[in-house]
Amino acid sequence: MKFKIKGLRWYIATLLLLVTTVNYIDRTSISVAAPSFKQQLNINDQQYSYIIIVFQLCYLIMQPISGRLLDFLNLRRGFSLAAAWWSVANILHAFAHSPLTFGIFRGLLGVGEAANFPGIAKTASEWFPPRERTIATGIANIGSGTGALIATPLAAWIILKWGWQQAFVVTGAIGFFWVALWALFYRSPEDHPMITPEELAHIQQGQNELNAEEISHEKGVWKVVLSQRNFWGIAIARFLSEPAWQFFSYWIPIYLVSQRGMNIKQIGYYAWIPFLAAGLGSFIGGILSPLYQKLGMSVLTARNASMTTSALLMPFALFIASAPSGEWAVFWLCFGAFGHNCISATLLTLPADLFPKRTVATANGISGGIGYLGGMLFTWTVGWLAMNVGYTPIFTAIAFLDIIGAAVLWAFLRVPKAQSNTQAI
Repeated sequence: MKFKIKGLRWYIATLLLLVTTVNYIDRTSISVAAPSFKQQLNINDQQYSYIIIVFQLCYLIMQPISGRLLDFLNLRRGFSLAAAWWSVANILHAFAHSPLTFGIFRGLLGVGEAANFPGIAKTASEWFPPRERTIATGIANIGSGTGALIATPLAAWIILKWGWQQAFVVTGAIGFFWVALWALFYRSPEDHPMITPEELAHIQQGQNELNAEEISHEKGVWKVVLSQRNFWGIAIARFLSEPAWQFFSYWIPIYLVSQRGMNIKQIGYYAWIPFLAAGLGSFIGGILSPLYQKLGMSVLTARNASMTTSALLMPFALFIASAPSGEWAVFWLCFGAFGHNCISATLLTLPADLFPKRTVATANGISGGIGYLGGMLFTWTVGWLAMNVGYTPIFTAIAFLDIIGAAVLWAFLRVPKAQSNTQAI
């Protein structure tokens, strides 16, 4: 008799948390290293924004492709290959010697990292019934804050001790440990030898509570996704939401150095704190929707209410520019990071709620690509504004874009037609 694990799905959620942590350690190390390599290689803010835009462009292009590949390939194999790819790409940053080479290696990182959230969405759709999906997604998305939290003091310590090149080597190598864990442990629920019959029944129960009916293999997946208004509601909301996180991920250390006069050691002391708040926001965002469901809301109404509640925290970003000190600026940044990751727990779950299983990663990938288009355009704007105007317009945009995104969800989202006779908004 094979060994069985009770609550196996939560171990799977922990693996998703770990991969997102690794993803964001690799993704955000550049923001800590930036003050060092920008000075050494004579790279200005506008050129730095172009390096980030190359990552975002490759990420944008690859999200729909990665989602489609994950819908087509085995999740175990596809996720392992993606994590190994981005780990190698991050290590290659150590050999960059100009804005061009930084951009090339940053692009390779974006190609691999694009698979992360489509993979999370697909895993959540397979391993969790709708009532638990935002919790699972919230747990996974804690890794975005945790990874950035770890990367900030870790990269700062490595830079002070060995130089900025080694920060990329060490953080990149961490990913291979996760690849080994995923390849050894992950299987689908139906094929996993360690799942109990009771848990398998629990996962399968209610799987169609909100999902549209499964489509035949003859139907084009992209056509099914793009033809639905639900997709466009999610995509527009992600387009409006992503700019805030792109700023938090890549510009906090630069802002604290250029506008608040902090040095690398102080960055190591303070710049991780907003990401701690982001991790807490992922957890709270994950439990908000189930809480609203307990109050009597339907699944979709609870998702919308959770998004709205979280978006109302974002106007605190208005206080960042006028904060009397760097420490107070970090305090107000925490509100923005917390609110954004509360929002992400909802947005990343919606494709699993509203699309057939065979299209979940594709729907997440395409909507994520559109979201990254918003982040990429915002990053270009940040680079220009930081050099020519200042940060106040940036924080003003961050304060209100997510509120508009919440309004879009209320306007666009509808229960899939196949279930409209049993579910009310």
